[in-house]
Amino acid sequence: MSISVTFNSAHRILLASDFFMARRPVLDREQHLVAHELMFFSDDRPAPDVSDTAEQPASTTVIGDVYQHGMGRVIGDLMGILYVDPQTIMSNVFDFLPPEKLVLEIAEVHEVTPALLERLAELNQKGFHFALVDNGGAVDLSGLLPFVEGVRIDVTGKSESDLARLCAAYAPLGKQLLAEKVDTHEQFQTCHKLGFDYFQGYYFTLPVFAEGRKLAPSNLAITSVLALIVSDADNSVIEDRIKGNVSLGLNLLRLANTPAFSTHRIDSLRQALMVLGRNQLQRWLQVMLYADNGAHGGISMPLLDLATTRGRLMELLAQKLKPGNRGIADTSFTVGIMSLMDSLFGMPMEKILEQIPVVEEVSDALLHRQGYYGQLLRLVEYTEWHAKVDAPLLQAIGELRLTHNDIYLLQLAAFEWSDHVTRSMR
Repeated sequence: MSISVTFNSAHRILLASDFFMARRPVLDREQHLVAHELMFFSDDRPAPDVSDTAEQPASTTVIGDVYQHGMGRVIGDLMGILYVDPQTIMSNVFDFLPPEKLVLEIAEVHEVTPALLERLAELNQKGFHFALVDNGGAVDLSGLLPFVEGVRIDVTGKSESDLARLCAAYAPLGKQLLAEKVDTHEQFQTCHKLGFDYFQGYYFTLPVFAEGRKLAPSNLAITSVLALIVSDADNSVIEDRIKGNVSLGLNLLRLANTPAFSTHRIDSLRQALMVLGRNQLQRWLQVMLYADNGAHGGISMPLLDLATTRGRLMELLAQKLKPGNRGIADTSFTVGIMSLMDSLFGMPMEKILEQIPVVEEVSDALLHRQGYYGQLLRLVEYTEWHAKVDAPLLQAIGELRLTHNDIYLLQLAAFEWSDHVTRSMR
């Protein structure tokens, strides 16, 4: 079962071993990543119902655990969006949460009471930001509107006329509109045309193929160096190839000197090759492919965030499952970060692998989700895409003999590492 973060002390207390998390990307109209909507997962029901798509509330202990590990590790320097209910709003959990970093989405309101309105006013004074989850008119929520800055609207199953009607109801009141579960390009285009301000969903990960599309020159420069590394070319040849593209060399040095990659000061490409080696150089180059905005503009930043999270999480999973095998961990990272390159370049993965040579195991994982690396990739993808249905996710965890706590702690580390990388690229 997937559960949005809802603080409700009446619910069963979950221990760290009972849940793990996911971050759902929120983009603005220019397709820049601006916030993370946090989701938490639990299997506290004996038999998951795959038809159940409703978001369920979680215990305050869940968010307390996240706060103890560091809220900044989860949301980085972006805003975090949390789904809360009236019981939570009336609780004292807000004493521990940073108001400047969070938007609290109010849902499951069955009655707008004077006590609730008084509490919202109090929390507004303390700096908390609120959004309202549209309930389709089941309860009159107009009394809450003075206290909220935006409205979240689930686009699932709604026609363009339905969405237009909702926009007409809220936009004139000055409320920002968040379209939720935007998982196709068509949904994004419709919501963008209607004037929605923010978009939550994975539409940006779906590749849009164009006949005859080729890699940009800057991308070709990077892939040519990757090919040299795979072919075990001499360091001097690799260094000369990088120096032939001034922008690439400067960007690589900038990336090399971020905490995510090195604790050493790197002053030259030669030093980088000597100190950190080819595996790290290969990693830099793979990240640089996403950091180059030439082909798709700002859309590469959400992909960079997701791809680096995938790569790092797969690497950490491999380290846990096969400790001491650096080669498997490095290959796992490569599979994770390459898994979104078809979306990045707008090219079929088969065409990309013709220009970025990989071993057969990596190819099997990227093309067919097969083999050991394919198994890890499926698990990581389930934590993103299967926020509504957890049966495949739980099966993937069981096959690898992992626990919820294993995934949860590794996700914390992966989110933190990815945020270091994306911050350095902004």
